[in-house]
Amino acid sequence: MTASSIPNRACIVGAGPGGLALARTFKLLGIDFDILERHSDVGGIWDAENPGSPMYASAHFISSKTQSHYTDFPMPDDYPDYPSNKQIHSYMQAFAHEYGLYDEITFNTEVVETKFEKDGWQVTLSTGETRPYRWLICVNGTNWHPTLPDWADGPFDGDVRHANSFRHMDEFRGKRVLIVGAGNSGCDIACDAAAAADDAFISLRRGYHFIPKHLMGKPADVFAHEGPHLPMWLTQKVFGLLLRFINGDLTRLGLPAPDHKIFESHPILNTQLLHYLGHGDIKAKGDVDHLDGQHVVFKDGSREEIDLVLCATGYEWKIPYVDPSEFTWKAGRPDLYMNLFVKGHANLFSLGFMETNGGAYKLFDNMSDLIARAILAERDQPKQAKRFHKRLASYQP
Repeated sequence: MTASSIPNRACIVGAGPGGLALARTFKLLGIDFDILERHSDVGGIWDAENPGSPMYASAHFISSKTQSHYTDFPMPDDYPDYPSNKQIHSYMQAFAHEYGLYDEITFNTEVVETKFEKDGWQVTLSTGETRPYRWLICVNGTNWHPTLPDWADGPFDGDVRHANSFRHMDEFRGKRVLIVGAGNSGCDIACDAAAAADDAFISLRRGYHFIPKHLMGKPADVFAHEGPHLPMWLTQKVFGLLLRFINGDLTRLGLPAPDHKIFESHPILNTQLLHYLGHGDIKAKGDVDHLDGQHVVFKDGSREEIDLVLCATGYEWKIPYVDPSEFTWKAGRPDLYMNLFVKGHANLFSLGFMETNGGAYKLFDNMSDLIARAILAERDQPKQAKRFHKRLASYQP
């Protein structure tokens, strides 16, 4: 196929939160596109039926419905402050129906390979079909390829699993359970273990700042949004004092002291874990050193008899259908201009390969608009596009 025969059409890979935001923007701005989705419905990880989804029964949004919805499409009034995973999935389905996005999605179709040729992409699908596109936008998400610690394959009589396989607290009943990792998901699952397991432990390598989900009767992000917009150094002082007043000294509960100021790293939005620690329903442990038969041995020399180790230890970021050489990778992540644009590549974009403190859907809307404007310039205003390409080429990862 010659470059001139490649249509001015975009390929969006993934119908999760970012893919839907991008599709709405493209539709409103008149950019032709297809969405290719390997699953049978929209939602990405928020659809618990999606094979490989890490969704568990107790999962809720860690940001509030007030601050987390798509632009011009608020969540239903009867949703709680922090919606459940089922409610979020229903919300995304409603969003896709409202903007006619289901008609634009090819379901049960995986992108298995892409190849850039001259001015466009040849996109090969799991059906065997190859389609030409001018632009490729990777929106496949970051929570699909779980990683385990090096010690996970050591000699152990119990089970070691990644948290992406966990679904319900009933899996913990009658067991001595260790949760490894204290991100927001790890802390959620640790609360399930505290409520259901015979004995429960959580292993942390470092200390974290814990923010209650409600402050003065309001969701924490609403409280922050409605307050004065202060410089970061002052925000850190104010929130640091507030959390010390609310939570006190967390080392009393066996937690390590944070080695960083608040907001220098993602805080933990969780109210329940401190409650369970304070009531002795779960105990905090340090970093794991190795496994030994029926026991987990920690780096401080202590050991606990454990039946199930559940590792909430993160995910490898992958874009498996694109040659890795098309991106600049840094510390296992694609290094992107504005978290969107690939240096030296006007036809390749990525959306969702970043971490946020919450409210990602509005951010997806804004980022989608940037991608759309770049594509419109490429299509309709080549002089403007050329200026942007020059700036992009000078970007130093």
